[in-house]
This record gives sequence, C-alpha cells and structure tokens, in this order.
Amino acid sequence: MSENTEGAVDLEVDERGTPQTVRSVTRALDIMGQFTDGSNRARSIADIVEASGLAKTTVIRLLFTLESEGLLASTSRGYIPGPSLWRWARAANQAWELPPQARAVMKQLVEREKETVNLFIRRGRTRICVAQEESPLPLRHVVHIGDQLPLVSGASSKVLLSQVNPDTVQTLYAGAHASAPPLDSLVADLEMVRTQGFAVSHGEREVGISAVGAPVRSESGEVVAALTYSGPTLRFPEDRIPGLATALIAAAATLGALGVDHPLRSTN
Repeated sequence: MSENTEGAVDLEVDERGTPQTVRSVTRALDIMGQFTDGSNRARSIADIVEASGLAKTTVIRLLFTLESEGLLASTSRGYIPGPSLWRWARAANQAWELPPQARAVMKQLVEREKETVNLFIRRGRTRICVAQEESPLPLRHVVHIGDQLPLVSGASSKVLLSQVNPDTVQTLYAGAHASAPPLDSLVADLEMVRTQGFAVSHGEREVGISAVGAPVRSESGEVVAALTYSGPTLRFPEDRIPGLATALIAAAATLGALGVDHPLRSTN
C-alpha cells in the first residue's frame, strides 16, 4: 500500500511497489456489483456489509458517495440502483451495440438452428461477450453481455487465438484456470481453426455445454471477433457440427463485410 500526503491509504501495489488499483474505487465497484445479479431486490446496509466484508463505517461512507452521484438510491426497502445508471447504460449501449444489419444476421442464425448465438471479442487475457441472441428452446446456454470469460477454453477462445503468435498463446495459457485443456491440445486446436475455418468445444468451460465458433475477419483478414453457436452437448452430436459450422462461416463473412468490430478489442 502507499499513503498519500493527507494520510489516506488508497493505492494497492504489486510486489515491486507499482500502483495497481485505487482501493476506494475498487470497494465502491464491488458494492455496485451486488446489484447486478438480476434479482431486483433492495439491499440493506447490513446486507451490503455482509456481502462486502467491509466495516460498516466504510460501507456507509461509500454508500453516501454512490448515492450522491446517483449511482444508488436509498428507499424504505433499502438501496437500489440509482437514476444516473440510465446515463451510463445509454453510453455503454451506444459503444457496444451492433448495427441493426449485424443483429439481423445473428437472429437468422438462431431461427435456422434454434441455438444461442454469441459474438465474442478478445480483451487481454479474456474474451468478452458483446452481443447475443438467445435460443427459443427451454434448455439453452446463455451468458450475459459484458461477461469476461477465460481465453484458453471454449470454441470462441480458439477462434480468437487462432492468429495469435505461439509465444503469446503460451503466456496467456500460463494463467489458465485448472479445467483448461492441456496446452498441446489447445495448440493443435488452433491449427485446426486455421485449416478448417472453425472451432469446436465440448465441456471445456462448463460440463455439458458445447460450442462451435467461426472467425469474423476485418477487410485485411485479421480476426476481430468469434461468432458462435452454443448449447447443451446432447444437441451437438458430431454429425450436426458441419452444418452449424457452415452457417457460422457464412454469417461471419457477412459480419466482416459489414465492418463489425469493437472498440474494446485487443489488437495484439
């Protein structure tokens, strides 16, 4: 930790003493994260203290700041998301939303195969879902837009890593989660993506979930995103994979022609 001239300890540092995060901001964001579970329930101070593990006095100071900025609002039932979040949501929506023509392509894929369609980009060591069209079937695979997932497992990861140099792949793999496929298996799969134009995964991130992915390319041929079908493994038998892949490859080419890209995408 480092202490400023006013005596407030704010910065977390790594082992070399390099500032990493502002502790108060991180704590405030952790509190905001308690309101993103989709439950829509109000949370009392006691709820927030328990979930955060912070001292009650610290939580009260953070809540006062968040409420004064309109990010949270106090009600008789407890705290709820505040009105200023609408402004943040509009800004995020404008930055992330795909063109209508691109959304139409994804909807057509869902209509064709009745499986969830996602669009992922690479961001550092993670892949981020930036668009989704859900399957209409009761049993389906859904991730949330904005979710940051491991980059070394799953069909979309293989697509996004297919043009990354081998040294970078090994560096990324060094921080892989325990259930990630072996490195030599990943390297072999990346070669398959380059030769056959699509990737397949079965139960690599979640047991019982399968996916097929194809690369969306820029005009110069750079992989800018991964377009995927995902769903229960029982609906992804080997004889169905070629048809899913063919549909994805054609749709990905259409998205590439539309110039689909994302400002958060890693470019190296």
